[in-house]
Amino acid sequence: MSGLVTEAEILSQPTIWTRAAELAADAAVGPALAAPGERVLAIGCGTSAHVALSYAVLREQAGLGLTDHAFASELPGREHVYDRVVTFCRSGTTTEVVDALQSLPVDWRRVVVTGVADSPVAALAHDVVDLGFADETSVVQTRFPTATLVAARVATGELDADGFETLVAQAEDALASGLPDGLDAVEHVVYLGTGWALGIAHEAALKVRESALAWAESYPSADFRHGPLAVAGERSLVTLLGGDPGGLAADIAVTGARVVVGERDPLAELVLAQRVALQLARLRGLDPDHPRHLTRSVVLSDAQAGAS
Repeated sequence: MSGLVTEAEILSQPTIWTRAAELAADAAVGPALAAPGERVLAIGCGTSAHVALSYAVLREQAGLGLTDHAFASELPGREHVYDRVVTFCRSGTTTEVVDALQSLPVDWRRVVVTGVADSPVAALAHDVVDLGFADETSVVQTRFPTATLVAARVATGELDADGFETLVAQAEDALASGLPDGLDAVEHVVYLGTGWALGIAHEAALKVRESALAWAESYPSADFRHGPLAVAGERSLVTLLGGDPGGLAADIAVTGARVVVGERDPLAELVLAQRVALQLARLRGLDPDHPRHLTRSVVLSDAQAGAS
């Protein structure tokens, strides 16, 4: 077990984010992501679906127009009409994404955010946002989704220059800070989020599942009381992102779980979550760069695609 690729890519994020912010400020890239006044659908698979969720919330909160999100394999019905589809796909080869783009009405503008600009997915786009500088070799994504969200936040106006400086400082702190105590005793990891941080919570839990093959869940913060709280206990580590609605942290602490209320920007907290996932993998003797049964991109055969 090495984990060297994942670790290096986690550490590179503040630098990568600077390039993503500069790209989003470009006169062509920013409008492609913001598209003021248009009806937009954001899609992706896996990690990119979580990015799509966060992007959709950010765009709507910025008052730029209706923004829905969906898994590429579960597109909305034909009664939904959009002006633009923003697609997130690191590899540019994911079968479900290719199929989704090919199925769209011809008059919907296609924007693809990818790490591989000369890919099948990119070839189906009207506009390509090339984040190749944020691509990574590990199967498990870390810096590509965070760089994508930096670009989205800058393009939608949610993150200005001062906010970006604060974000970078908080990310550097998340890289240098100690990890939660007693990770060797943790059996159950939960991330909770609100607003655009819900996508971050889903992504943080996915990192733990992928890298450490561990029991990890994610929910909207306030919804945790509606059932999932029952499984929290002394071997649970629960992290709240984007705030502590209604004193939720205290209610969780009663179960005996360790509770962390993230004080940093949710994207900086995701960097810490990536480090937690890496350490949990190490404790289990696993290679977090190459989880079992997973590949960098899901490319299906014709028979598999037809059966999905």
